[in-house]
Amino acid sequence: MSNRPIAQLPGAARMLCLSRRSGELCTRRAGHAGLHNRTGSSILWSDIDADAPRCPASGSAAVPAPRLPDGYPNGRALCGVCFAFVTLDDGALSAHDSWRGDESREEADRRRAWMNTHGW
Repeated sequence: MSNRPIAQLPGAARMLCLSRRSGELCTRRAGHAGLHNRTGSSILWSDIDADAPRCPASGSAAVPAPRLPDGYPNGRALCGVCFAFVTLDDGALSAHDSWRGDESREEADRRRAWMNTHGW
């Protein structure tokens, strides 16, 4: 597994294990055997100790994020806990799993442009 940022890895969201512990993402390959690990740290955990996939900010009050000229992020709000762009239900973040990387290279590029324009 490379130590490059998730967005630089081709198909990284599909290649990485989805387990988290205290918000830290396991950086081992999906389907690995043994304990989960965050590369570059001493953090190790088992499935029993893992966070639930649902982001704890689901249902929190939020407002749509500012848009880029092309409309991105299309009325979604930026979750302050997992930093996913999430749809809104009556002014609250809809139920969502914690962000684990962009689904495509295009989404990663648009997300990077938004972050460089508006910051977090």
